[in-house]
Amino acid sequence: MADGRRVKHYYPTESVGLATGMLIAALHIAGLATLIHTPSPMKFLNELLGRPKSAERPFLLLVVGYPDENAQVPDIGRKLLNEVVSYV
Repeated sequence: MADGRRVKHYYPTESVGLATGMLIAALHIAGLATLIHTPSPMKFLNELLGRPKSAERPFLLLVVGYPDENAQVPDIGRKLLNEVVSYV
């Protein structure tokens, strides 16, 4: 906070992951292609972007752009229920 006190945030990784998934879905609907990259370690980004190391932690890199006109995406279908479920 502005006065130096810290606030406990619950489930930040899960929240960022959900928000990122929604962003990726929206970008795909808008006709954009995305690529997620999670280098390890990612703290170099704080220095590269001039961000505070103690208050911020990078989560992922999301590259966004228009796909090539000739880009081909594999047609991956869902498995049938009996291929993934076992009844006991």
